[in-house]
Amino acid sequence: MNFEFFVVKRLISTKKYKSSISAPIMKIAVVAIAIGVIMMLISFATGLGLQEKIRDKIAAFNGHINISNYDNNSSQVTLEPVSKNQDFYPNFGRVDGISHIQAVATKFGVIRTATDFEGVIVKGVGEDYKWEYFREFLVTGELPTVDSTLNDEVLISEYLANRLQLKVGDKAPTYFLREDNERPLLRAFKITGIYDSGFQEFDELYMIADIRHIQRLNRWEDDEVGNFEVFVQNFDEIDRKGNEVYENTGSFLDTQTITQKYYAIFEWLSLFDFNIALIIGIMILVAGINMITALLVLILERTQMIGVLKALGSTDWIIRKIFLYNAAYLIFQGLFWGNLIGIGLLLLQKYFKLFPLDPRTYYVTEVPVYLNWDYILAVNLGTLVLCMLMLLIPSVIISKISPVKAMKFE
Repeated sequence: MNFEFFVVKRLISTKKYKSSISAPIMKIAVVAIAIGVIMMLISFATGLGLQEKIRDKIAAFNGHINISNYDNNSSQVTLEPVSKNQDFYPNFGRVDGISHIQAVATKFGVIRTATDFEGVIVKGVGEDYKWEYFREFLVTGELPTVDSTLNDEVLISEYLANRLQLKVGDKAPTYFLREDNERPLLRAFKITGIYDSGFQEFDELYMIADIRHIQRLNRWEDDEVGNFEVFVQNFDEIDRKGNEVYENTGSFLDTQTITQKYYAIFEWLSLFDFNIALIIGIMILVAGINMITALLVLILERTQMIGVLKALGSTDWIIRKIFLYNAAYLIFQGLFWGNLIGIGLLLLQKYFKLFPLDPRTYYVTEVPVYLNWDYILAVNLGTLVLCMLMLLIPSVIISKISPVKAMKFE
């Protein structure tokens, strides 16, 4: 082994090697690997980041699994109430992997100002509401206070605030239609915060208020709500958990996951998995071809050395390992620079948001970045192993070289 590393060192550092035709080819191979690693890291980070970001935004407005009355017919507003006195509320103990469950209700209303009006869905929430996502969305002001005392505080989207020329502290007079052509009811809500999720499909509709307003407007009892929103710990298990939740709720209740409710969006997101796999395949293939070319050129350039080593008694496998060690050195160089530049670019985007996106198309305002050591290590190990496996084939040419002919070769 010491002999092999000595030859590798001489092979890398000799003046002849540095000035030979193989030197620029080696540099090209290193650059190809570095570019490949950069592209793979960016593909993983942005693809997974976009999936996670959009998934979280949908969950912020709907939860992961929705439990409601069958009579609601998938309506965006609550038609028939559900009692809060359920075995699964407030703790869903029968199903593992449930992180949170909350009771909500929705009702259609119209915000009317002196100059304009806009239709909205007022989402009523209680003390159990998960504000985690909206803290991230908050642009100005603060979140509404939902406690034992009913108040008129609401959270409105930046989209609606701009359309209606409203700001934090303003009143938002909202009218609610009643049955039997009765006179609409008026609620003068006070805007305490303005949010922007970047998901216009939701931003143009939802205003968050105390659920007791919805209960009073609909003349419900205090223990009646519109539906339950369930959050799971592992989103990858959402379909299985949706079935388990359905099996552990009453026969009069229906369940629906957000992947079912927003099927088209999640089908579009699943295409990113294919794009990531395609980019990884192309990048590894390009890097592998460059390394194969570099190895073949190096073998041909070192034919005389191969003949001398064979004449001294070295086996074909020992000589092959010498060249494979040299190839591994080049691969590690490419991995080093690829990780340094790739992770550096991703960190710049994560903290400085250099590249914006159109939210009307991508549902986010900037390219999201998801950094995780799992896929970073997978990219590096996968590139190293696959490139080395691809190099085993061209290294077979060493066994075909005759010592006598090789020492005469120039």
